[in-house]
Amino acid sequence: MAVTVQAALAEGSRLFREAGRAECPAADISAPALDASLFLASVLDTDRSSLLSAGPRLLSPDSYGRFLKLVERRLSGECTAYILGKKEFWGLDFFVSPAVLVPRPDTEILVEAALEHIAGRQSGKEGEGIRVLDLCTGSGAVAVSLKHECPGADLTASDISEAALAVARENARRLLKKGPSGADAIRFVKSDLFDGIACLFDLVTANPPYIPSGELADLAPEVRGEPRLALDGGKDGLDIAGRLVAQARDRLTRGGVLLVEADPRQMAALAGIFEKNGYRNIRRRRDLSGLERVIEGAVQE
Repeated sequence: MAVTVQAALAEGSRLFREAGRAECPAADISAPALDASLFLASVLDTDRSSLLSAGPRLLSPDSYGRFLKLVERRLSGECTAYILGKKEFWGLDFFVSPAVLVPRPDTEILVEAALEHIAGRQSGKEGEGIRVLDLCTGSGAVAVSLKHECPGADLTASDISEAALAVARENARRLLKKGPSGADAIRFVKSDLFDGIACLFDLVTANPPYIPSGELADLAPEVRGEPRLALDGGKDGLDIAGRLVAQARDRLTRGGVLLVEADPRQMAALAGIFEKNGYRNIRRRRDLSGLERVIEGAVQE
């Protein structure tokens, strides 16, 4: 039986809504119509706005079958970004895989804060002369976004996972325009925090693992599918962030700034760690929901 674009969207949305109402759903899908349209747009190699104007257009049996397979994967608990292989962040389409955390909109606050500090310290056009390090870079979302906005910045990105660095390098190659491929626009380093990094930086950004180990089992199925290495912050969620704040103190230039993303519940404790390690001008920034999401501190000039 022939199926129209609109009928396929309606069926996908229905299946997602019913999964959400199930007693023990594999996935709690908060935006069923959005997910359905993203999957069908991917199958048809078009955008969501084109689907809305498709009218009575019929799908081929092959296209409808591939659409239903994507729906089944989502219903099994796999996240939309991994299924599609991409996630928009800072207006850019990032390649993502199960090797990396899926970029979240709230992390754009980290980028905004970094750009503010780059502008304040700028010694040349497009951030030229500013030395920036993005720790726990994952997909490279923060690092690539910063380099995209400030091509002149000297940018290094590091991660403990070689698989994550491969994804970040691919995103630099796809999204940046320095040289023939953009792959050389950012210096990528495999490192456990600062262990493999020797130089000083004017700005350090980090979105480290910060979920308490005891809370991992209670996460949504799609989040549990993300790499544990990028989620597990230890007993209180601050094991890695605490080490990072302590180590960064001696890796920043005079007046240099550290920016760290964390759980809003951890901000008071993190502020104490910043103070203990001698940072000044400690400030907390709120995310899109009005929750404290990023904390920063500077070293003495």
